[in-house]
Amino acid sequence: MLRARRVRRPGPHGSATVDHAPLAEVLDVLKGGGVAALAGQRARLDQYRRALEAADPDRLSGDEALAFWLNLYNAGALDLAAVAAADGESSVLRVPGAFRNPWATVGGERLSLDDMEHGKIRRFKDPRIHSALVCGSVSCPTLRYEPFQGETLDEQLEDQMRSFLAGGGAAYDPADRRLLLSRVFLWFGADFVRPTRMPTWIPARKSSIANAVSRWLAPEDQVGVANASVEFASYDWGLACTIG
Repeated sequence: MLRARRVRRPGPHGSATVDHAPLAEVLDVLKGGGVAALAGQRARLDQYRRALEAADPDRLSGDEALAFWLNLYNAGALDLAAVAAADGESSVLRVPGAFRNPWATVGGERLSLDDMEHGKIRRFKDPRIHSALVCGSVSCPTLRYEPFQGETLDEQLEDQMRSFLAGGGAAYDPADRRLLLSRVFLWFGADFVRPTRMPTWIPARKSSIANAVSRWLAPEDQVGVANASVEFASYDWGLACTIG
C-alpha cells in the first residue's frame, strides 16, 4: 500500500478513447471454456496489454480512464490465473510475486497489479471498484461478460455492486439480525465509509460499513442491517475465474 502511494496520481483531462475489443474476446473464451481456457489466451492478453501501454490514460475522460485501469488490472489478473492454471497451481498466490511483480508499463511507470489497484484505481475515489476488480480466486467478484466502458461505467459499476452482494458478497439473516459480508469489506470497508479519502487504510466500524453498503442490498434487507451484527466471511483463494 505504501509503495503504491508513490505511484503517480491519475490526472485524466481529455476526450480520447481506447479499444477494449481484445479483452472482450478473451472474456468470450473464458465464458465458454472456464479458467483452463485462459492458457491459450496469453498472447491475446499480451497484445491487449501492449495496446494499452501505448495509450496515455491521462488523455481520457475520468470515466474512460477508470475503465482503462479496471480493464488493464483485470487483464493482468486473468494472465495471472492463466499462469497458475498452466503450472497446475491451485491458487494464484502460488505464483511468485503474483500481485507485486510489474505487469505493465504505462506512461513510463512499471506497474504491478498492487500498484494499479492502490496507486491508480482507488484514487478515483469510487468504492464500487471493489466489486469490479477480480483476482482469479473463488471469493473474488465475478467478471462481467463485457469490458468496462467510459460511456456506461456508472451503470456497469452499479450493476457490479448489486451482483457482487447478491451473489454472496452479503448475506442477511433477518431471524438472527446477522449480516455476513465478504472479507473484501473487512479489507476495504473504509473506502465505502470515507470514499473522499480513498485510498485509506484507517479501519471503519462494522456498523458503518454495513450502513454504507446497504444501499446496494435488496430493498427488504436495507432496513434490517442498520441494527445487524456484522461478520466477515473467510476468503477462498482457490483458483477460479467466472463470468457473471
